Amino acid sequence: MKEHFDIAIAGGGLAGLCLSIQLARAGYKVLLCEKESYPFHKVCGEYIAIESWGFLEALGVPLVDLRLPIISKLQISDCNGRLLKHDLFPGGFGISRYTLDATLATIAKNSNVTLLEKNKVIDITYELNKHAFKTANGNFTATVVCGSWGKRSNLDQKLNRPFVQLNPNKSSHYIAVKYHIETSFPDDLIELHNFNNGYCGISKVDKDRFCLCYLTTALNLQQNHNNIQKLEENILTKNPQLHKYFNYSRFLYDSPLAISQLNFAPKEIINDHIFMIGDAGGLITPLCGNGMSMAMHASKFLAEIVNEFLKKRITRDQAERLYQETWHHHFNKRLKAGRMFQGLFGKPSVTNAAVGILRKFPSLTNKLVRLTHGNTF
Repeated sequence: MKEHFDIAIAGGGLAGLCLSIQLARAGYKVLLCEKESYPFHKVCGEYIAIESWGFLEALGVPLVDLRLPIISKLQISDCNGRLLKHDLFPGGFGISRYTLDATLATIAKNSNVTLLEKNKVIDITYELNKHAFKTANGNFTATVVCGSWGKRSNLDQKLNRPFVQLNPNKSSHYIAVKYHIETSFPDDLIELHNFNNGYCGISKVDKDRFCLCYLTTALNLQQNHNNIQKLEENILTKNPQLHKYFNYSRFLYDSPLAISQLNFAPKEIINDHIFMIGDAGGLITPLCGNGMSMAMHASKFLAEIVNEFLKKRITRDQAERLYQETWHHHFNKRLKAGRMFQGLFGKPSVTNAAVGILRKFPSLTNKLVRLTHGNTF
């Protein structure tokens, strides 16, 4: 006999964990499958907009006790290292995914979520108003299924999602690389440094570590013999701001974390009656620094919609339409702004001109920052 759940969630990242906690506390039987084992590192900029602070505290994350850095200042350099300095409003805070996801996983277990670690979801099929949920360690059924498997998964291919059909060698595809480092750097600052065909962010997280994470084109890596070290030596450190971090910091990983075939094209947020959430639903460009807040916000309104459906107050079709409408209402402008900003950064001539203009017009910088952030939820 296959065990049946009210809700099954594929992927235990930020969106999946937050969603599971809310629905379990509402009294539902919740299954959450994660292919890794907590705690683990993820490729992520690890800056969270302040709009999410109250939501995380309500879930039970002891943010004050963790003594996290509050980030209120921004510096951006063009490809030549010339700096734009600006106050960051509304600002945010830094916390590593290693710490945050593991904390949420413990809260989920204590909230009676059935959390299965090291359990990859292999296939999801829909029939007769429920889903069959096939995993590496067992099969289940569920009334509602949510996809929270991140930027790219084998499940995207099984669902024939359009963005996975794109040629991985196209210039629209990116790679992301992340380190934790020890360096001399203010606690309240986030920096964004541009280089040819990419940009790199640096800010403090918990435990006196700093997250250094960069995005560049797949072509940039290919032209450096698919060698990350050569890419950093030949391209990134041409920016003198990045040169000092790569040459005078202590890198805490034996090797970098990396993810490839990133694409910022729009995605469908409903596929075969699966509610997509987090990066599985839409990937905002990292320079906006708002992907984690969007994942948490989406988990909140999706939990409310799923609750209405399971209580039979709305139909499945109505729930799906409501989720699509709510998602687009909250995130469409931010996602479009992110894709627009992506075109302004990483190309030397455009980036150098853009940073020069923003230095002269701080009110314009304020407007651009505000476009990438949302309101408290």
